[in-house]
Amino acid sequence: MQQLLFAVVLFEVVVIMALSFKTPMRKLLIMSLDRSKRGRGPVVIQTVSATVIVLLVTSVYNMMAIQKRWIEDGVVNPTDEVIMAKHLLESTLMGGFLFLGLMIDRLHHYMRELRIRRKNMEVIKKEGALLEGVKARGLDEVKNLMEEITSLRKRQEQLDSELEARSKEIRTERTSAVALQKQSEGFLIEFNRLLEENQVLRDQLHAVDSKLSRSSSKKNT
Repeated sequence: MQQLLFAVVLFEVVVIMALSFKTPMRKLLIMSLDRSKRGRGPVVIQTVSATVIVLLVTSVYNMMAIQKRWIEDGVVNPTDEVIMAKHLLESTLMGGFLFLGLMIDRLHHYMRELRIRRKNMEVIKKEGALLEGVKARGLDEVKNLMEEITSLRKRQEQLDSELEARSKEIRTERTSAVALQKQSEGFLIEFNRLLEENQVLRDQLHAVDSKLSRSSSKKNT
C-alpha cells in the first residue's frame, strides 16, 4: 500500500508540474481531466477520496491509540514504534494524496476558467474590431453625406440666385409689357383719331366735289 501511495503522490506531483508550465503535455492533461469529470468520472473520484479519508481517519485513530497506550504503560514497545511509523508514513502519504488531488482539481478549474476568459476576450476583441470597422465606415458615410449636403447647399444657393435673377428679368419684362401696352393704347387712340380726321376730310372732299359738280352743271346749262 505504501508503494502504491508513493507512486500516486509522485504521479500527482508530476501532473502539477506539467500543469504549472507550458509544455506539450499540459494540453493532453487538461483534455484528460476534462474527460475524467464527465459521466461516471466524478463518482469514481469521490468514492476513491472517501475511501482514502476513511483510511486516513483509521490510521490517525490507531496512532492516537498507540500513543495513549504508551502514556498509560510508560514503556515504549518496539513493535508499537514500527506500527506507529507505518501509520505515520501512510497518514502522511494519504494526506499528501488528498492535498495534491485538491491542488490538481483547483489548477484544472482555474486553467479552464482562464481558457474560457481568453476565448471571451478574443470574441470581445473581434467584436471590437468589427465595431471599429463599422464605426470607420459610418464616419466615412457621414463625411460623404456632409460633403453631399454642402454641395446641395451650394447648388441651392446657386438656384436661389438664378431664381432671383429670373424674377428680376420677369419683373422687368412685365414693366416693359405694361409700358408697351400703354404705348399701344396711345397708338390705338391716335389711330382712331386719325381715322376720324381722315373720315372728316373725306366728307369735306366729298362735299367740295359735290359743290364743284353742281356748279359745273349750272354753267353748262
